[in-house]
Amino acid sequence: MDYKLFIENLQDRTGKDKKETEKYLGVLMQIMKEKCASMDSVSIQGFGTFEPRKKLERIAVNPATGKRMLIPPKIVLSFKPGINIKNKLKELSEK
Repeated sequence: MDYKLFIENLQDRTGKDKKETEKYLGVLMQIMKEKCASMDSVSIQGFGTFEPRKKLERIAVNPATGKRMLIPPKIVLSFKPGINIKNKLKELSEK
């Protein structure tokens, strides 16, 4: 689902106009960015948890050349789905 379709879907479900819906979604995204940037987890009840994690530097081998190279440390954002989403996906996979 692309952004435009997501906004339309959210707008239909909330009964708000497009401008107000985009404003609320923008505020939500800004809060999530700020919290993740400060290495705080963001949990949304019934949905899941977004958690920034530090990956340490490591040595990897380029498969094409065989050369070893150092990959610098970085921060990645991981998502752990909530139980409701896990159960829904499990139901879909069993069909």
